[in-house]
Amino acid sequence: MSDHHVYKKVELVGSSRTGIEDAIEQALATASDSLDLMEWFEVTETRGHIEDGRVGHYQVTLKVGFRIQGS
Repeated sequence: MSDHHVYKKVELVGSSRTGIEDAIEQALATASDSLDLMEWFEVTETRGHIEDGRVGHYQVTLKVGFRIQGS
């Protein structure tokens, strides 16, 4: 095991009709298909889309940190 770690951050935007937590879960689940070693996330923005005076979609911007392989 290495005595140091190096990370990279990427920005994702998840959306959901049901809620903020679902938008986060969907973004992370989809990203995990192509990003290995994800270790943390940070919510940087929360917003929504309005349809007929109601919430149509929740939209959450995340910064996701993943460890560089071998570090």
